[in-house]
Amino acid sequence: MNTNNEIMRASIISIIWNLALSGIKLIAGVLGHSAAMISDAVHSASDVFSTIIVIIGVRISSKEADAHHPYGHERLESIAAMVLAAILVVTGIGIGYSGFESIRTGAYKEAVTPGILALGAAILSIAVKEGMFHYTMRIAKKEKSTALQADAWHHRSDALSSIGALVGILFARLGFPIMDPIASLVICIFILKAGYDIFKSATDQVVDHSAEPELEQKMRGVILAHEQVKSISLLKTRLFGSRVYLDVEIELDPAITLQEGHAIAEAVHDDIEKHFPEVKHCMVHVNPAGH
Repeated sequence: MNTNNEIMRASIISIIWNLALSGIKLIAGVLGHSAAMISDAVHSASDVFSTIIVIIGVRISSKEADAHHPYGHERLESIAAMVLAAILVVTGIGIGYSGFESIRTGAYKEAVTPGILALGAAILSIAVKEGMFHYTMRIAKKEKSTALQADAWHHRSDALSSIGALVGILFARLGFPIMDPIASLVICIFILKAGYDIFKSATDQVVDHSAEPELEQKMRGVILAHEQVKSISLLKTRLFGSRVYLDVEIELDPAITLQEGHAIAEAVHDDIEKHFPEVKHCMVHVNPAGH
C-alpha cells in the first residue's frame, strides 16, 4: 500500500470513529446532564473537520514538482498542520470560556448531577481515543506525515479531555458540581498545549529549521563509514515539510583524480538516501583534505 493510501485509510477510520464518538458523547452529555461531556462531544466533532484538512493537505503536498514549484509541494502539508493547530486552539478557548462563564455566573449550581450514562461515555471515549492516537501516530511516523501526526495529537487531546470530563462527572456525582465546569477549564489547558506543540513543529518545517541533532549525528556516521572520507568540513540540514534537505562538504585525499572524487561523492549521496528515506535532496561537495 503506498503512502497516500495508508494516510487516507487512517484518516477515513478517524472520521468514522469521531462521528460515532461525538454522537455517543453528545447524547450521553444531554441525557446525563454533563456540561463537560457535551464539551467533549464538540471536541470530537471538531476532529472530523481536522481530519478532512489532513486529507486535503496530504493530497496537495504529494503532487509532483512542476515548473512553478521545482522543489515540490511538501510544505503545504506543514501549512495544513498549522491550520489544524489553529482549529485546536479555537476549540480549546471555546471550551474554556464555557467553563469559566459557568463558574462566574454560578450556572453550575443549577445544573443537574451528571448521570451514570455520562460516566460510561467518558470511559469509552478515553479507551477509544487513546487507541486511535497510537494507531494514527504509528502510521504518521511510518509515512513521515506531519499533518497526520497533528491529527494523532487531536486524538490524544480528546482522550485527555475525556479524562477531565470523567473527573468532573465523578466529583459532581459526589456532591461537588463546580468540578464539572472546572474540568472544562482543565480540558482547555490540555487542548491549548497540544495546539501550541503542533503549531511550533509545523512552523519549524516552513522556516528551514535544522533536523534533530540525533539525525545529523547518524548522518555523520554513515558518511564517515566511507574509508576515503578523511573528515566532514560542513554538514547542514533543513526541514522542508516532512522531508529533509542535506548539504555536506567532505574532505578527500587531494592526490586522487576528479573522477575518483566524483565516484566517492556519488557513493556518499546514495548511501545517505538509502539509510535516510526522509532525505529528499542531498548535495555532496568535495574539498581536498587539509584545505
